[in-house]
Amino acid sequence: MIAPVIQDSIRVLQTQGYKVTKPRRQVLGVLEEAQKSLSPYDIQRILRQRGKYLNHVTIYRILHLFCRLNLAHKVLSAGGFVKCVLDKKEGCHRFLICRCCGTLQEFADDELCQHEKKLAQNSGFHTEYHLSESLGICSDCSKKQ
Repeated sequence: MIAPVIQDSIRVLQTQGYKVTKPRRQVLGVLEEAQKSLSPYDIQRILRQRGKYLNHVTIYRILHLFCRLNLAHKVLSAGGFVKCVLDKKEGCHRFLICRCCGTLQEFADDELCQHEKKLAQNSGFHTEYHLSESLGICSDCSKKQ
């Protein structure tokens, strides 16, 4: 049985006119189970452990497509990718990342997004995409220190 979150991602692929290939399903499955951001090489290693093989270039292409469709995000500070957990929530998707345990929390804030667009417009700049990550210490790690 396919997890509901993966089924939602499959629907997005189909709605956008993309085929739901075996490699895309495999990458979706790995991202869905991940507790932290994964590089394409991490995904390749996990699939190998499961007796499956995907070329890392194929994985990069799949991840790039998932990012364009807002099914996944690249986490710049970690150099990896995560599954989008907010679906179509309004506003630019942002991350809070714990530098101790690597926990990642995704959130969206439409007001913040609009404020950044206005700042850019005041500079004569047209924003196409916003990226924002906050690195710090999560509440669990803070309690342990």
